[in-house]
Amino acid sequence: MRKINQLEELLTGCGLPQLCTQSVSIKGQDPQLDSRFFLGESAAAVLAACARLSAQIWHMKGGSEQDIEVNVTGAAASLVGFFWQKINGEAAPLFDMHNPLIQMYRTADQRWFHLHGYFPKLAEGTLAVLNCEKRKESIEAAVKGWKAQELEDALAEAGLCGAFIRSQEEWLNTEQGRILSKTPLFEIIKISDGEPIPFTGACNVNDRPLNAVKVLDVTRVLAGPTCARTLAGFGAKVLKITSPELPSVDSFVMDTGHGKRSTHLNLDIPEQAQKLRELAADADVFSQGYRSGSLSKRGFSAADLTEKHKGLVYVSINCYGHRGPWAGRPGWEQLAQSVTGIADTQGKDGLPALQPAAACDYISGYLAALGTLAALIRRAVEGGSYEVRVSLSRSAMWLQEQGLVTTAYTPAVPDIAPYMQCCESGFGRLDYLGPVVKMSVTQPRWLQPTFPLGSHPAAWW
Repeated sequence: MRKINQLEELLTGCGLPQLCTQSVSIKGQDPQLDSRFFLGESAAAVLAACARLSAQIWHMKGGSEQDIEVNVTGAAASLVGFFWQKINGEAAPLFDMHNPLIQMYRTADQRWFHLHGYFPKLAEGTLAVLNCEKRKESIEAAVKGWKAQELEDALAEAGLCGAFIRSQEEWLNTEQGRILSKTPLFEIIKISDGEPIPFTGACNVNDRPLNAVKVLDVTRVLAGPTCARTLAGFGAKVLKITSPELPSVDSFVMDTGHGKRSTHLNLDIPEQAQKLRELAADADVFSQGYRSGSLSKRGFSAADLTEKHKGLVYVSINCYGHRGPWAGRPGWEQLAQSVTGIADTQGKDGLPALQPAAACDYISGYLAALGTLAALIRRAVEGGSYEVRVSLSRSAMWLQEQGLVTTAYTPAVPDIAPYMQCCESGFGRLDYLGPVVKMSVTQPRWLQPTFPLGSHPAAWW
């Protein structure tokens, strides 16, 4: 019943509560992972809602009704999709989980503090604030010299990443927590009016609902790329944009690059920034995942782009929310867990612990895709330009709202064989977790194999 209630809640949040859920089946239950939260069931509900809206778009184009099925096992496995990858038969390398700049340390006032200085510039800046070397012992001693709030403020002022571990109650008593508690799980904001833009494209056996929709994926790492990958599974033509100056994590690029082409554009170069504007003028969706205000300085805000391109759906994904004193802070999956109370609840014996999955990232990506699908439906019916807003911290709070798992977790490797696929990719022969949603007519699939960033020209095809 929880899963159906979640599904109904999500469809209501889309402004489409009239959509029937009887054709949707969500099988299985948590715990699928060693978590106190309903990670698998929550992910399954969002994926089912995405599929239901995709099916609705297919029907609006003249296609037949269809049945939808999501298994909680597959949904849970998708929250750690990068883990299942193999290149040429060997396990794909993961990111450095032992990096001392992404660990938790004690502060002077005996709080746990989570640093996140993984990428080079963040690492350099974090070490400068701490005035220490990149060794665990040196970092540990440096953090011990700070009070938690003072270190958090110092890192935020420097535009760096880090936060101390809060309980759920503590988070809800912060100004940012209070603002997010009154914010919808995902927002669909109508920016301006305009003529309806109906869905186009055929409904032949090999077509999919979004086969005439163009998406610019101007995001990094996991949540944003997951949004665009989800839309690609429903047929969207996705062009990923990233700067050659920005670092990345290969395992994440492999996992979220399916269904896309990828090009490099450096927005600090006027000619390349202009190229992005030209691409955006022909796009249906512009999805960005940079800190609030970052792209606005370059003329790529929602207002900037929708003023010239009526009917655009602009997607914004960040860590801490789009209003409030933390809106402009950079952040990551682990920090969303840390500040909202998830890491505190997951921990034992006074030691906080992260989830055994990137749940806030992937679920936020699915939610952003859901909001985008809803905005495209509204655009087709009533017209207008829209902004979809999602944040990792609000997604974390939603997971907390679902209650806690009481059934004991039994360690087991989930049966992911039904979802595994293989292709020749830009990285080699790749075994990977495919779409876990089943649709009776328009089965989600990724036609474009994943490639290293910047492998394609900056052009639609």
